[in-house]
Amino acid sequence: MKLNDKQIAIVGGGPGGLTLARLLQLKGANVKVYERDTDKYARVQGSPLDLHDESGLAAIRKADLLDEFKKNYMPGADKAIITNHNAEIIFKDHEAKPDENFGHEHFRPEIDRGPLRNILLESLESDTVIWDSHFINMEEQRNGWLLHFKNGASFYADIVIAADGANSKIRTYLTDIKPFYSGITMLEGNIYNARETAPNFSAMLDGGKIMAFGNSKCILGGQKGNGDIGFYASIKIDQNWATNSGIDYTDNKQLLEWFGQEYPEWGTIWNELFENAASFIPRPIYCMPLDQTWEAKPNLTLLGDAAHVMPPFAGEGVNMAMLDALELSECLTSDEFNSTQDAIAHYETTMRKRASEAATESLKNGEMMHSEGALEKMLAFFSGH
Repeated sequence: MKLNDKQIAIVGGGPGGLTLARLLQLKGANVKVYERDTDKYARVQGSPLDLHDESGLAAIRKADLLDEFKKNYMPGADKAIITNHNAEIIFKDHEAKPDENFGHEHFRPEIDRGPLRNILLESLESDTVIWDSHFINMEEQRNGWLLHFKNGASFYADIVIAADGANSKIRTYLTDIKPFYSGITMLEGNIYNARETAPNFSAMLDGGKIMAFGNSKCILGGQKGNGDIGFYASIKIDQNWATNSGIDYTDNKQLLEWFGQEYPEWGTIWNELFENAASFIPRPIYCMPLDQTWEAKPNLTLLGDAAHVMPPFAGEGVNMAMLDALELSECLTSDEFNSTQDAIAHYETTMRKRASEAATESLKNGEMMHSEGALEKMLAFFSGH
């Protein structure tokens, strides 16, 4: 195996990086994961993830973790309602969709990020993750890289894999291509203990998801395993709105006033979300150019958002990252290639093509979801399934 006697450094301990570490360890590779969090309890993980059969779940199966996944996923969380701007339910699949349908191409079971991360962490050898490792820079040394971290530590690796997200610092060592703004910004809100603090929406969601459309704007949300609600007010707006708006994102009163001004046709039923959210985060949505390319290196590559950040309107982000991990692990451990550079080049060519297709779909969906006839178009889309 080309990885014999090679030290591999994965920078970033998200689903993509941890999946890759698991898959490489199953093949006997020497892997370390460098994660900037101080430990696995350092921060609350974000919204639930839906895994797709041909990508995220394929990686879970290859990692021999499907049984653990089944113990931790949220049955019924993939069920959805679609409403108009007054929260009137136009579509609901809660009765029609089975709780468990593993193996079906359209079954997309949801799992909270925390439990997914724990499944992957617990599958690794005990000393795999080096916590409190905030990457600063690296320099070429011998045939590999010497990585430097904020805590003063430095480590050598023969191969470095960037799994450090959309703001990857490692990406610049491979390419100077930058993402472009999609035209859409999503304002993320989180409501804790939602059954008591937002009872109307908690009852409406019933453990599932909501998509609301009207007047070229939308609200998307879902219930987490602990009953909390995460939601997004999604609008087409100037790229610099988040920094230039003057809004204090910790002030619910200001956010409620903004909602009333930006969503004037929407009913007051939505006020429950903005009145009770414990936090708001504006998230401008970016996408990598669809035709990006670079020359492969023998000792450096990317996966996930570090390679192909894309809008979230096709649910492909984590699935692409985990499929990246699956395909990269197979390339690096295959006898088909003469060198690590050949293996990485093959992976990157396939990955970029696949990511471009997913990003194209996501951009198209984003345009549809923010169009004047979004409600009718989304109803037709879901009826097609």
